[in-house]
Amino acid sequence: MSIFTDYKKEIMDAAHNERIRIALSRAIKNYRANTNNALRKFPRTIKMAEEVREIKEKAIGEMKELAEQACEAIEENRGKAYIAQTADDALNIIRGLVGSGKLIVKGKSMTGEEIELREHLEELGNKVYETDLGEFIIQQRKERPMHILSPAIHVPKEDVTKLFSKITGQELPPDDIEALVATARKLLRDKYFRADIGMSGANVVAADTGTLFIIENEGNIRLATGAPPVHIALVGMEKLVPTLDDAYKVAEVTWRYANYTIPQYISLVSGPSKTGDIERTIIYGVHGPREFHVIFMDAGRTDLAKHQILRQALYCLRCGGCLYECPVFAVTAGHFGDKYFAGIGAVWAAVISHNIEKAASMAFTCLTCGRCKIRCPMKIDTPEMVVELRKLIAKGAFS
Repeated sequence: MSIFTDYKKEIMDAAHNERIRIALSRAIKNYRANTNNALRKFPRTIKMAEEVREIKEKAIGEMKELAEQACEAIEENRGKAYIAQTADDALNIIRGLVGSGKLIVKGKSMTGEEIELREHLEELGNKVYETDLGEFIIQQRKERPMHILSPAIHVPKEDVTKLFSKITGQELPPDDIEALVATARKLLRDKYFRADIGMSGANVVAADTGTLFIIENEGNIRLATGAPPVHIALVGMEKLVPTLDDAYKVAEVTWRYANYTIPQYISLVSGPSKTGDIERTIIYGVHGPREFHVIFMDAGRTDLAKHQILRQALYCLRCGGCLYECPVFAVTAGHFGDKYFAGIGAVWAAVISHNIEKAASMAFTCLTCGRCKIRCPMKIDTPEMVVELRKLIAKGAFS
């Protein structure tokens, strides 16, 4: 069957899946309540989002220069930094750093998902544990993420209970989410301290200092990047902004629209651990990682930045708000997607993944209703992008 035929069956099956409807209805209700509360409590965020849009617009046009600047800053701080022009380049760099036979703990990363990083590492003979609770659930279910922030959004608590009961061999209570979280903690806890390598992405990077901002609530990324002796970060070049002050603003807008007044953890990582406590002599590699590697990946982003309309996709903060407002996503979850989801995901599928048939399928599934734009802190005009993408596909612009 063609990609289009497979996609049509997948999305129709999802639309008639009661488990997806139950899980999504619960998640959407909670997201809207939490985000609206965060914006009411911190109304300055709405005005700050306008400033962040301007920061992103300027930064997207300077990605190469910002990546070079960030690499210099990281190297000055005894880290190692690389620029990967393609997805294959990124995988080759990581292959050289990791090798085989390693135990790896990994934080959630859409950029890693984009290049199928976990699968690549496993093919090399490594044991990889996704440590984000949602990612851990779908890894065990052998599925792909269904949301950029909540990858297991389509899995109701009843199904998680069955999964964890099977893994542990114990009958877990059917309606106790706290017990499920405690079970995941027990399953993963020792992995952080036995791991050879920890891997992460980043929410935003300040080019002037090379600082990675990592936003989370579970504490898993802090453990995964702090306990193992080696920390490797894969970052899309669109995450770069010029200064530390810019990065703070991007981070704050991101977490507010991602449904939090304040996240539990905000890690700023600029290099390997160090100390100067003995005679003010700087020594690298103390309690945290001895090695810090950052790969800035282009993989079509600089080409996308040249397009007057489609470049808006690069402004995305990955807050996930648009997905909760999308009528199609509400009944299909990430089945309305490729590596990225919904209308904006169609642009990524066409330009970044070069999956034109899937991009066309998604573009013509999008209702262009504009609810995503209303919620989006960057006011990304996804309907405009989708209409433009349809025109380009019809003209054979990607063939």
